[in-house]
Amino acid sequence: MNTTERPDAPVARHDHDHDHDHDHDHDHDHDHDHDGHSHKHHTGFKGWLFELFVPHTHDSADSIDDALESSVQGVRALKISLFLLLGTTVLQFLVVLISGSVALLADSIHNFSDALTAVPLWIAFILGRRAANRRYTYGYGRAEDLAGLFIVAVVALSAVVAAWQSIDRLVHPQPLHNLWWVIAAGLIGFAGNEAVAVYRIRVGRQIGSAALVADGVHARIDGFTSLAVVLGAGGVMLGFPLADPIVGLLISAAIIVLLWGTVRSIGRRLMDGIEPELADTAMAALRGTSGVVEVERLQLRWVGHRLQGTATVTTLDGPLSEVEHTLDEARHRLGHALPKLDDMVIQATAAHA
Repeated sequence: MNTTERPDAPVARHDHDHDHDHDHDHDHDHDHDHDGHSHKHHTGFKGWLFELFVPHTHDSADSIDDALESSVQGVRALKISLFLLLGTTVLQFLVVLISGSVALLADSIHNFSDALTAVPLWIAFILGRRAANRRYTYGYGRAEDLAGLFIVAVVALSAVVAAWQSIDRLVHPQPLHNLWWVIAAGLIGFAGNEAVAVYRIRVGRQIGSAALVADGVHARIDGFTSLAVVLGAGGVMLGFPLADPIVGLLISAAIIVLLWGTVRSIGRRLMDGIEPELADTAMAALRGTSGVVEVERLQLRWVGHRLQGTATVTTLDGPLSEVEHTLDEARHRLGHALPKLDDMVIQATAAHA
């Protein structure tokens, strides 16, 4: 612990990577407060939709504590999902060539863009492992959030391309062939994308990566657009040939609408916004520390998939050693309450009678 030798304002610096190994060896009896950590869930059908397309990024009950291990997990998730999506895209594109389905083409384009978004995120995870230096004193974790912004741009572009192809087919109708193959390709697209979505979202939640969760939601959207392709092919079979391009347009519109949740999530990260329940959890941990009278200021922010922050607490007036012990206890409790916390600077001011 680095402590500034000032009687009125000791500072404790929390380096979670080093503290984690001995957090569980302390003999103190900790009464951890997790009441402020509960998420505000939507209920009913609306809640189901929210959880499907705008899932929570933070899930400390199933978290990975070590920064390096979390990056390795993120890269592994991207590698596996990249090859799964590329395989799905190749199969679908082959069916596009023999069927002429513009809805399936739109779906294939979107699947291919989804596969490509794994590349900048992959680079961002690798960059995030680099140590801080004189130019980037906070490290390179923010590259992950910038990759999330790139993902949003690519998804939006794929929606525009799909819409353009669909409008062109509405204006210049063309007969479709091998519709059963189109249906099969749509079902394959749904299965492949949903598998990737479940995997990416689960790992993204574990490591606290908004960008990886966004990529998972992106894959889930692709899965449902693949089901829309099946509906379009069914409409053509029933004698409504324009069903195919209309479904292509509906896919494009759905992509844009559902993209909004991802834009908000990534935007909050870039603006240093955090989930309010994380601040509540940190506040409860600090206030529950013996010797802490009040928390004057608390700041938290995500840098990539790790948390950083500062706090100013009012402590009982006493010798410097007691204040230092209080700060040590406070950062220990914070480490347990927020497993993804990398660095926390805590400054103390003495309470005066």
